[in-house]
Amino acid sequence: MAAFLAVIVAVAPLSQAAGAIRYPELFGTREVRSSNLAPFPKWRGVLDRYFAERDIPEGACDATKFNKCHLGAWKKLLADLKDAAPEVQLDRVNRFMNQAPYITDPRNYKVPDYWATPRQFFNRNGDCEDYAIAKFMSLRALGWKNEDMRIVVLQDLNLRIPHAVLVVYRDGVAWVLDNQIEEVVEATRIRHYRPLYSVNEDSWWLHKP
Repeated sequence: MAAFLAVIVAVAPLSQAAGAIRYPELFGTREVRSSNLAPFPKWRGVLDRYFAERDIPEGACDATKFNKCHLGAWKKLLADLKDAAPEVQLDRVNRFMNQAPYITDPRNYKVPDYWATPRQFFNRNGDCEDYAIAKFMSLRALGWKNEDMRIVVLQDLNLRIPHAVLVVYRDGVAWVLDNQIEEVVEATRIRHYRPLYSVNEDSWWLHKP
């Protein structure tokens, strides 16, 4: 995660897209939007791998090769939540993902920073951005709009470490799905996060004080 934060200092000036949807600015910051995702190869790689992984083979749950049976719990969760109320979907997805053990990228992938697809996350667990990505993709599968969600990379001012969460906008309110917090909470309740940038499938935002 820390190695990836350096990308934001080398990015060309951003522009606010005409007609862009306006959402509450996060954690008291000013936001500048760009549709150029070129500076974010790890995130683009997640998107490419995720859509390529949709054709997962059938197989037994005790097989060594990853197959649809290994995704059974996730598929059941999505099926159970298909017609649930939005607040129930947010809560259940957040709690389901937060059950996974936390493991750092150097230990898990032998690299300083790696962004995993849900498939990889369910197979190998992960760190903070992996929880956020799995939640993002789960809600997208449930019909939530891309423009109503962002993965937010930030600095935890209490722990003095980089962190990542998922923010979902609903009825003009920004809700935070965080692997460090059991419940889904309003962003305005969190005082110790300083966002650096946020990203979804087609845009990213630079957060300024």
